[in-house]
Amino acid sequence: MTNPVTESRRHFEDLAIGEVIDLGHTTVSKAMIITFATEFDPFPFHLDEAAAKASLLGGLASSGWQTGGLILRMLVDSFLSKIASAGSLGFSNLKWKKPVMVDDTIGGTVTITDLHRSETHPQWGIVTLDFDVRNQKGASVLSMRLVNLVETRTPTVAA
Repeated sequence: MTNPVTESRRHFEDLAIGEVIDLGHTTVSKAMIITFATEFDPFPFHLDEAAAKASLLGGLASSGWQTGGLILRMLVDSFLSKIASAGSLGFSNLKWKKPVMVDDTIGGTVTITDLHRSETHPQWGIVTLDFDVRNQKGASVLSMRLVNLVETRTPTVAA
């Protein structure tokens, strides 16, 4: 039976290994950093400019979790909202490679690196996405692998 919510979206069969998704870009402001850190990650290098300047980071920096949240939003806008996504199965190999500082613009790409049907639930496909997120200078700021569940258009029992 076709799901009326996702029938017009791309399904597992429409995806291809090697497909590259452009995440777009977003600029991280001082207010964004402090607002997020105040509620979720209240370390001094996310909240106080003087403390941040004296820290290993050398200035006010975005929480890595904030960076992750921002790129997730970018992924939803550029890809997940256009496919029959049923949610994530988890992530691995998360690396915060360089801090995201005030007024940095981050963006990047996600590449589909694996596609396979679930062996036990053939109505679901599993897509593996590798992230490459960079700042405006081209420096890598984050990489990770995300595994997502996607509806199939033609469920079949795995042979």
